[in-house]
Amino acid sequence: MEYKANYQKIKTFRDLVSWQEGHNLVLMVYEITKTFPREETFGLTTQLRRAAVSCTSNIAEGFSRLTANDKAHFYTMALGSLTEIQSQLEIAKDIGYIKINNYNELELKAIKIHKVLNGLIKGTRFKKFLNS
Repeated sequence: MEYKANYQKIKTFRDLVSWQEGHNLVLMVYEITKTFPREETFGLTTQLRRAAVSCTSNIAEGFSRLTANDKAHFYTMALGSLTEIQSQLEIAKDIGYIKINNYNELELKAIKIHKVLNGLIKGTRFKKFLNS
């Protein structure tokens, strides 16, 4: 997926790098959880998928909110879901459901999203400060 240049106006949540990277992570999580044992269908598989979808959903919802506080709240919720994904991936790796190279790729993606989301939260809060 190609990203829009930073200087272009962000018109929809799909223009946010955090959402784009998060969407890629959702696709990766769905792909990797296809390989989990069948007995995990209603366990770790479902939890990981829900957390991944929740992350991007909160970014999208935050984008649509009108106040900086609301936006920051939903972006922070996305950060919580991302941390949940990282914890669940660690468990999946430790019990042998994910190979180390796949885990490393997912973890690097999560770290990148974490950094971008933190920047989005700080930027949202700074904008609020400038507008007060």
